[in-house]
Amino acid sequence: MNGHAAEGPIVVAGAGQAGFQVALSLRDKGFTGPLTLVGEEHGLPYQRPPLSKAYLAGAAERGAVTLRAQEFFDDRGIELRHGHPAVAIDTGARALRLASGAALEYAHLVLATGSRARVLDLPGTGLDGVLLLRTLADADTLRTRLREPARVVIVGGGFIGLETAAFAAAAGHSVTVVEGLDRVLARAVAPELSEHVAAVHRHHGCAVLLGRGVTAMHGDGEGRVSAVELTGGERIEADVVLVGAGVLPNVELAATAGLPVDDGIVVDERLRTADPRISAIGDCASYPSPYAGCRTRLESVQNAVDQARFLAGSLTGEEHGPYRAVPWFWTHQFDMKIQMAGIGGPGDERVVRGDPAQGRFSVFRFDGDRLVRVESVNRMPDHMAARRLLAGERRPGQEQVADPDFDLKAFAAG
Repeated sequence: MNGHAAEGPIVVAGAGQAGFQVALSLRDKGFTGPLTLVGEEHGLPYQRPPLSKAYLAGAAERGAVTLRAQEFFDDRGIELRHGHPAVAIDTGARALRLASGAALEYAHLVLATGSRARVLDLPGTGLDGVLLLRTLADADTLRTRLREPARVVIVGGGFIGLETAAFAAAAGHSVTVVEGLDRVLARAVAPELSEHVAAVHRHHGCAVLLGRGVTAMHGDGEGRVSAVELTGGERIEADVVLVGAGVLPNVELAATAGLPVDDGIVVDERLRTADPRISAIGDCASYPSPYAGCRTRLESVQNAVDQARFLAGSLTGEEHGPYRAVPWFWTHQFDMKIQMAGIGGPGDERVVRGDPAQGRFSVFRFDGDRLVRVESVNRMPDHMAARRLLAGERRPGQEQVADPDFDLKAFAAG
């Protein structure tokens, strides 16, 4: 092991997927020094993806979403400080200060502060029944509200909103999705995939309203939400409103310490901030991506895990080069297993393989003739091939992909 991290304690601010993984990987890679994991929420670190899927549906309970039991941390000498959020970084003293008044000295500090749900600044958002879904407590509240039949309005056609809509519709609730843009998942996927996802939701009884903004929430006179008002004045009756308007990176801790932030905590190709003794990973980190061709910030479990493993390797001397993991994502809605690999842009050219009418197809996205992203619906082999291809330089061109006889799997195998 080499570098300053081996000489003293490592403190991790944030006990989500990224924070948990970097602590675990540091121990796995041989770091034996003091290691502290600081979490804002009470309780053990847990997974977020099931909150809008299995946990919300009641198919998984609290124990199933907990990342590890207390004994796991004890056995590995990972100190948990949960329920006492970090409030300041003293870069001169190399100490992380907590709300409890404690100061944790560090040789290296990892910022894994994650992100928080965006709150709409609209009349009525404080009404009972207007909810967010970001934390375990949020999921508990929503799950309780949906034990009885309800009229559910979801503001935002992103992944969290659509995953929740799929659960609610399957459970028999009346569901309306309101999206301000002209298609669902507009910032995340190609138009062909957006169209298919919206069609599947409508097939299962969801009303999907596109290009419609929300102007206010209205109450029943007793403090409970009763309707959502749209641009144009239309009102949709609602017992539960889920606001899924995206997330904001938690950069305040870094910013007040004087570290550069720009839609995330700015890090270099080795995930280090301007202070070489401080790194940032996961949802909160803005890093130079070779796949995006620019600085980017990704919100996914896989990105959090990959960056955490890389950083642990860097701090223990195993990793010396830049971070280059292929970004990949997934979502499960109704019978759709949607998997995405790579990063695309709005000007990408697209080739569709498979049959959307059969619910099994992939959208291959190209920057010129260079494959940059693949989005698959129920086509696992395409997704796995895409991840292999994007990790290397040998990639098929548009004409090859457009040929129905082209053997993608064989090409990817090299």
